[in-house]
This record gives sequence, C-alpha cells and structure tokens, in this order.
Amino acid sequence: MPENQATHWPANPPKLHHTTFTTLRMKEMVEWYGLVCGLRPVFQSDEASWLTNDEANHRIALLSPPGLKHPTDKGHETGIHHTAFEFSTFDMWLNNYVRLRDHDILPFLTLDHGITMSVYYQDPDGNGVEIQVDGFGDWADSSEWIANAKEFAENPIGTYFDPEKLVRARDAGLSFKDIHDRTRAGEYLPAVIPEDIFLPEVW
Repeated sequence: MPENQATHWPANPPKLHHTTFTTLRMKEMVEWYGLVCGLRPVFQSDEASWLTNDEANHRIALLSPPGLKHPTDKGHETGIHHTAFEFSTFDMWLNNYVRLRDHDILPFLTLDHGITMSVYYQDPDGNGVEIQVDGFGDWADSSEWIANAKEFAENPIGTYFDPEKLVRARDAGLSFKDIHDRTRAGEYLPAVIPEDIFLPEVW
C-alpha cells in the first residue's frame, strides 16, 4: 500500500464552533449578547454561562473564575479584536442596526470591507463584536473577490460609512448593490473618520 503523504491538513476540517470569554460582568454580558446577537442562555450561573442562537449547544461561553482581573490596556493588547456574526440579507443587517440604535446601542466602527459591510460594537467588557452582511450576497463570489481583487489588496480595511446615510438611501429606494457600490466609492462617509481601528478603551 502506498503511504498517504497528504497529511498537512485534515481530510475533514473542523468547523468553528464557539468563542469563550472570561468576565466579571456575567449578567450584563448575557443580557447584552441576547439583545445584540439573539444569543439565549442554555445554562446560566454567576460562575459560567453557555449561550446559543442556533441549533448548537453553545456559540459563546462566559466564564468567571476566582481571581479574575480586568485588563490594563485591552484596546492595545494582542488577542482577539472581535467576534463576528453575519446576517443573510442586507435588509436584515440594516434593520438590526436600526433596532439596536433604538436601544441606544451604537457601533464604534463602521466599515465596508468589500467582502462584507460591517458595524462593530463593544460588549460590556469591551470585546469587539462585528455584525456583518456579505458584500456580494454569496460566499463564493466574495471569496473570489478577496483572493483576486486588486482593490482589496490595496485597501483591505475598506471604506468608512455613516449607517444613517445607508438607512436614508434604502428609504429612497436604492438597492443593496447600489448602496454597497456607493459606499465603496466614499459617498456615505461619516462626519468624522476614525483615526484607527483599535478597540476603544472602556476601563
């Protein structure tokens, strides 16, 4: 029998299942992820909670072990910048922005990356949470674009936008493609362009 030399990757790769955070604000974190991402607790206690918004047993886990300390400079420390959640349509994504805005939850960063249109929030502990919609409405098309588009290679971060201008554009009857194209062209820039993409410090 020949020896299989194709061992540098799994034949059946695992899929991303969940992210775990440590927290000293268990109740606030559970409530926030429920409001923002529709994550409900399957199990919740003061020490640990497991949350899901689909058929998985959990997508976010929250742990509060003894001796836990707050970070000293979270926004400028290495580690996870954000966890992302994706809506399947532009209308769902923009409607969710409006819903959260009406709950006084506003993004600290808004970017059209080309591959996605994204709004970034911070949970009660200051962790980044991206809510996105695929810029092409199809993973195959956006994967092809990110791999081969000169535009992405030259500007992988993307173009900032004012989400209220997107709401008005949709109300005026513009399609997702029109809004996406105009956003990439810089038509919906915010009044103030952020200086960087660091997580704002909340401590």
